[in-house]
Amino acid sequence: MNIEYSERLKKLPPYLFAEIEKLIHEKRDQGLDLISLSIGDPDLPPPKVVLDTIKKEAADPKNHNYSLSQGEPFFREAVSVWCKKRFNIDISKEEVIGLLGSKEGLVNIARAFVNPGDRVLVPDPGYPVYSNSSAILNDGIPVQIPLVQENKFLPDLEKLNTEKVKMMFLNYPNNPTSAIMDKKFLSQIVDFAKENNIILCYDNAYSEICFDGYRAPSIFEVDGAMEVAVEFHSCSKTFNMTGDRIAFAIGNKQLLNGLNKIKSQVDSGPPVYIQKVAAKALESYTDTGPPEFLKKNNSIYSRRRDILVDHLNSMGFTCEKPKATFYVWLNCRCNSLKFANKLLDVGVAVTPGIGFGKHGENFVRFSLTQPEEKIKEACNRLSVLTESK
Repeated sequence: MNIEYSERLKKLPPYLFAEIEKLIHEKRDQGLDLISLSIGDPDLPPPKVVLDTIKKEAADPKNHNYSLSQGEPFFREAVSVWCKKRFNIDISKEEVIGLLGSKEGLVNIARAFVNPGDRVLVPDPGYPVYSNSSAILNDGIPVQIPLVQENKFLPDLEKLNTEKVKMMFLNYPNNPTSAIMDKKFLSQIVDFAKENNIILCYDNAYSEICFDGYRAPSIFEVDGAMEVAVEFHSCSKTFNMTGDRIAFAIGNKQLLNGLNKIKSQVDSGPPVYIQKVAAKALESYTDTGPPEFLKKNNSIYSRRRDILVDHLNSMGFTCEKPKATFYVWLNCRCNSLKFANKLLDVGVAVTPGIGFGKHGENFVRFSLTQPEEKIKEACNRLSVLTESK
């Protein structure tokens, strides 16, 4: 039998994180004691409320039937209440849809609205899913939005060509650069989308991982956003539930209806018991701020950040301390793949910036998802590397 991939699948580049995972396993199989600061999978455990609730709800036979593609009403109501407490925005449960992780939603929103040949604006550097899965796998044409250091990794809207652009993806707090965007700039983004009739997909997966008094906004804190936008949130980073695959999108009803039409054809919604767990976790928020476990987790990430960034600066690099995400984006001043390979030789895995797009070249991304002692050991190994020059 002659088996051949579809043309759209042939267009996909290798998935960066899968390649890195393969290389890490190979090095470990060779006996190398490797500290991985590459993949953004939290090492901290889910909070007690999640672990306790999952035991209870998974044990209830009634929670093992099909869910609704849009998500159960109680989950969507919990999201609505959370949005009011967290961002002081009014989102009805009809303006919420449950997701099997935000990646699924990012892909399916494009499947609902992108036609062959439509152009899709994607950040560069950026999460590869926007360009590969959302654009290419839906026969769209990804068009890069350069995010450069000189512009604080924010898009230069005046330089973007909007011809035949159907959709735009943005992500702040940003992966991989850790850049943040204030409400004033968000307002400019919304105006840009409205003026050019562009669907705006705002990935806010890192909204809860913030430091030094900073709190990330929702795009729906901006007037007019509901006309053009869908915002994606994930329980993966907030509650350390990456393997449970539960997230949600909020926003324009017509856009969410399109997303739900796709989902009704390809999935039956997140498991009911996981939705109950996520709803309980969201209820842990108060009107005065994030729950204690999140404050504690962010304090841990900020200490790790300080250790790593202070050490990198002591080595002669120039690296600012990010105010959000658990990533550090370093200008390594050389070819990112070569730099990453040098670090791999001393037992530290990082992600080369070129894997996030051409404007990621000369940068590498460090993840803070390792215990403090591992971060310190990684710093020691980096020092050995520089001393050997």
